[in-house]
Amino acid sequence: MGGAVGPACVLPLQLVLDPLPVTQRLPAPGRSARMTSAHRQTDVGPGVGFLRSSTLTLLLSLATHCSGPQAKGLCPGGTDASRADLGPGDANRSQLQGFWCQPASQLPRDQLSALIRRLASLQVPLQAWQLSCLANLASRCGLQDDFRLHPPSLLLFYNLSQVRAADCRAFIHRAAQGDVELLDHLPDQRVTLWRVALACLGGPLPRLRASDLQLLGVLVCDMDASSITTADPRVLENLQRCPQLTADQRTALNSLLAGGRTQLGPPGSWTVEELQALGPLATYISSHLWAQVQEAVGLGFFHSVVAACRTGRLSQHEARRFVSSFLESKAKPLSSGGRLRTGRACVRGNITAATLRDDLFLVHYDCAQLESCLDSRVLTANLDPLLHHPLPAECQRVVKAKLTQIYPGGLPEDQLRLITSLVYLYSGPEIGQWNITSSDTVVALLAPDVALENQTEAVLQTFLDHNGTVSSALLLAVGGARLCWMSPQQIQTIRPQELRLAGALDVSSCPQSRKDVLYAKAQEAFGSSRTPTAYYGLMRPYLGGAPAEELRQLAQANISMDIDTFASLNPHVLQSLDVGTVIALLGPNVGDLQKARSHPTVRSWLRSLSSSALGQLGLDTDPASPSGSAHATSGPPSTTPQAPHPAHTSGLPGNAAQASTSGSLWAPLGYLPLAVALPSSLLWLLHWGTCSVDGAASGWLGSQGSGAGKTGLLGAAGCPLGLRGRL
Repeated sequence: MGGAVGPACVLPLQLVLDPLPVTQRLPAPGRSARMTSAHRQTDVGPGVGFLRSSTLTLLLSLATHCSGPQAKGLCPGGTDASRADLGPGDANRSQLQGFWCQPASQLPRDQLSALIRRLASLQVPLQAWQLSCLANLASRCGLQDDFRLHPPSLLLFYNLSQVRAADCRAFIHRAAQGDVELLDHLPDQRVTLWRVALACLGGPLPRLRASDLQLLGVLVCDMDASSITTADPRVLENLQRCPQLTADQRTALNSLLAGGRTQLGPPGSWTVEELQALGPLATYISSHLWAQVQEAVGLGFFHSVVAACRTGRLSQHEARRFVSSFLESKAKPLSSGGRLRTGRACVRGNITAATLRDDLFLVHYDCAQLESCLDSRVLTANLDPLLHHPLPAECQRVVKAKLTQIYPGGLPEDQLRLITSLVYLYSGPEIGQWNITSSDTVVALLAPDVALENQTEAVLQTFLDHNGTVSSALLLAVGGARLCWMSPQQIQTIRPQELRLAGALDVSSCPQSRKDVLYAKAQEAFGSSRTPTAYYGLMRPYLGGAPAEELRQLAQANISMDIDTFASLNPHVLQSLDVGTVIALLGPNVGDLQKARSHPTVRSWLRSLSSSALGQLGLDTDPASPSGSAHATSGPPSTTPQAPHPAHTSGLPGNAAQASTSGSLWAPLGYLPLAVALPSSLLWLLHWGTCSVDGAASGWLGSQGSGAGKTGLLGAAGCPLGLRGRL
């Protein structure tokens, strides 16, 4: 296991010196250390022999153990690495998706490089917290210049001040293929990315040309409205990649389309095929423009949108946005008595099953006619096809009212799974009348784009009242975000074993009150983890509710918290942490504070610091100053480019001159003893074969006492200090 090692890379010396396979030295508790030769010799495809190495086996083992929602193994919620399929195809892709930075930091430079290339070739989807720390590892090892072979989303997290002028355009072009929404917790990095992109073009331009737009790709989604209207008409191709447009961007889009400068020409000349080529972008077209489109073209496109919605190729939200705008353009002026208010006569003919199969149903029947022409028998027999139409909100209320008349005692369970688009209209008492006995019904009602906060709590409570339980399968199906909307009492009903089986769920979007409750619940599930790394791997999403004392203990354990997790911490708890603790807590990721200093949580903490403390972090002495990339937290960034600057290193512990080129704080490893150079969690793993943990121990965090027990290093017996163990 050789390969050149960069000056800032961690070389796993103990792994190099020990010829035994890692899996022979790291048996899972309660399992044999034996491993079949087939598992030891597993390959993952040509050109990636590095995956046979003991170091990467350690990386993938720990990733599999601690990152995924599984049932058994080293960490609660982890799988048995000895059974992991590291072969080619989906299994290996799934393994790599559980990438974990802590063990990866022990890879030699060539193996880290091969791992990053493998992530790119398999197009492994990684989350922001994984990408941010991986970017720091790559930068420390001098791998950023190989960006052409790296995942595009990884480039979004690199220190942009290190991009060479000669590589600028190529770098931005590849980065623009990534998912910029991953920079949600790094607002300053997103601003800087846009400015660097403009700088690559030679500075702010009065009009973006087609070649500029090709370079910028999805970064155009951060353009302001005026830049969109003046850009080359092919800007539509860029805007199609935006997850959503702001109100100003929508106005600019319609202004651009109205001018007739695009390939579509003026609205009166549009064709169905051209509108279909716009994709979801066409759903933003205003009613004013739809009124100018030829009737046959408009109806043809309406037909295609509804068909796409009914088959799941277009979301209900997008289709409803279009339908509402289109129907508004066709609405006739109301008479003095209002539309069909007198008598509510059915003038279009009774609605039948055949009527509901017509994709133009909503063109023929407005909401008033829906109320007048739909009888109860047809509704109950055809509820599913009716609700597959993107009904405007007014029509949805009509359907709900009719269902209430049909089922005054509450909807039967077989109908509940059909009304997911209507759930938001129901109050808690109304949901309380439902008969929810199946977890499948809960999953349907709590889909990501269905229930809101109040409905979530009511749906779950009705399920619990019918003797339902919040299982791990249910938690995984509805996702971590739903935990944010459960009541504290409902969260308490989750058994620790079920949370362990579900693994790490993302609850970063929860309000602080829920984070506090979820943290306490997660402590029950994961507090007995045997190492700091295992504990952090499972508790990471729940640390937003952690008290200051736990964060101080984590800072001593070399866990290298990622910036996403840091930004989700309790802002009031952060106020009690000094600079030294935060530097130790973030480790090599501390340079990411510069990328996130406009994030509300980070900004609040920075404002509490003195000038000298800010200097220790290498940040400006005025956190509110507009210098660098630390401003513009709302709206699209200015088109005036401003090159980012590397973080200062003065005042930092250790040799400042050897600070990481990524802007992160990292002392030169050549001057550190091995016990400091290697994180304690890895040293513990390396000594696992000769040290077992007493089953009575309450976990690494709970067993840490004062003094040496908090150092996170190994005792004389080779066991982690602070853990009760025996040879």
